[in-house]
Amino acid sequence: MGAMQDILINWSPQETRVAVVENGAVQELHLERTLERGLVGNIYAGRVSRVLPGMQSAFVDIGLERAAFLHVADVHVAGRENHAAGGVPQTPIERLVFEGQTLTVQVIKDPIGTKGARLSTQISIAGRLLVFLPQDDHIGISQKIGSHELREQLRARMNQLVLAADGSTPPGGFILRTNAEDASDAELGEDIAYLRKTWATVRERSFKAPPGSLLHQDLSLVERVLRDLSNEATHSVRIDSRQQYEALVAFGDIFTPRTVHKLAHYQGERPIFDLFNIDEEIARALARRVDLKSGGYLIVDQTEALTTIDVNTGGYVGARNFDDTIFKTNLEAAQAIARQLRLRNLGGIIIIDFIDMTREDHQHAVLAELRKQLGRDRVKVTISGFTHLGLVEMTRKRTRESLAHMLCEPCPTCQGRGQVKTARSVCYDILREILREARQFNPKEIRIVAAPSVIEMLLDEESPHLAGLSEFIGKPISLQAEATGSPEQYDIVLM
Repeated sequence: MGAMQDILINWSPQETRVAVVENGAVQELHLERTLERGLVGNIYAGRVSRVLPGMQSAFVDIGLERAAFLHVADVHVAGRENHAAGGVPQTPIERLVFEGQTLTVQVIKDPIGTKGARLSTQISIAGRLLVFLPQDDHIGISQKIGSHELREQLRARMNQLVLAADGSTPPGGFILRTNAEDASDAELGEDIAYLRKTWATVRERSFKAPPGSLLHQDLSLVERVLRDLSNEATHSVRIDSRQQYEALVAFGDIFTPRTVHKLAHYQGERPIFDLFNIDEEIARALARRVDLKSGGYLIVDQTEALTTIDVNTGGYVGARNFDDTIFKTNLEAAQAIARQLRLRNLGGIIIIDFIDMTREDHQHAVLAELRKQLGRDRVKVTISGFTHLGLVEMTRKRTRESLAHMLCEPCPTCQGRGQVKTARSVCYDILREILREARQFNPKEIRIVAAPSVIEMLLDEESPHLAGLSEFIGKPISLQAEATGSPEQYDIVLM
């Protein structure tokens, strides 16, 4: 990794924003809103308040407004699964838990409306590469990880590391996440140590804490910066809140001792995100058009099924011959696209329409550049070459919501179509509607209430048609302009 990386954290009580900057350019943006965090993953000391044998479930008080819900299928029974043929549990709930019992439980579904949170007594704690199952002892591997051989190899390495790490406590089980397939022994070892330390803290708290206490919360974005985002290439991690800085140092001392020295409390006069114009970058990352230095530009369109990226030359005719112009624009586009995918956090299927290149060596060079730039992405990316139509198909693993989905919602006027009917189209809709209404009813007068642009057109260019219609139905038509939310909305009032 040749890139110098700086991480900036802008903290406020309502929202945390993190920017990953490489060589002076923003590469990634992460944000977390306090009100949207949810409870999934939280571990509580709970007290069973009621057991309901008829529903094979129990209500558990975990200190929230409403009692949470524990179904028999989510009760961990040591050494085996509590499922049997026909969906009937092997052991009924009334023999597993009793009223007044204290249980360590984890939220698996957030409370919604009148429903309480859903719980499980099977605890799992997620790390950067692994998920720790303290009550289990086997090692699972994500099915998405390559070949059978690779999975077996990883399992053997993990067995060694788990034994080496600590023989005194029960070892616990681990699941390797997809992003662990290229991890080194040192990284896996670090994750094992971090997860065991976390679990030890949870257990210690569970002995002392009264029922209804929160024992463990999934890491906040600020803490995940240290655990997941910072690496060897990270030069500094700067945060603009003293209180959060101190909390982060305390967290880092215990869990990520290698990165603590990179932490700094930012005390500058200007807001931390102004250092690299990050707010402008966020605005650009929500725009459809991305300008390239050469004068070319990209058009990025996110749809349900896939994301398309179109490369255009724009006004750039720098080089003598046209082939070179296209090649240079495509090379620059390849760099910009790799950055935009990370910045916007676009996942799923991505289709890139580079400008057509006649020379095969140019095509290979552009693909190689794209691969090289995407090599810096921590998210798994697969690229297949050019298709018959000269498009590049690729996929990027979906990790979180894309930036646009986190910050924006579809436009209420066009419902996400990206366009609205012209004033003339709306005029003709209105004229047809009047004809239909006049045949069915017999009003004295008809009034049109519509957007100012529509009324203006009816008074001006379309006035002969309106007059003709009024004459044809033998009724006066009056107009009223009203600034509605949408230029497509109108009302026809029969007086």
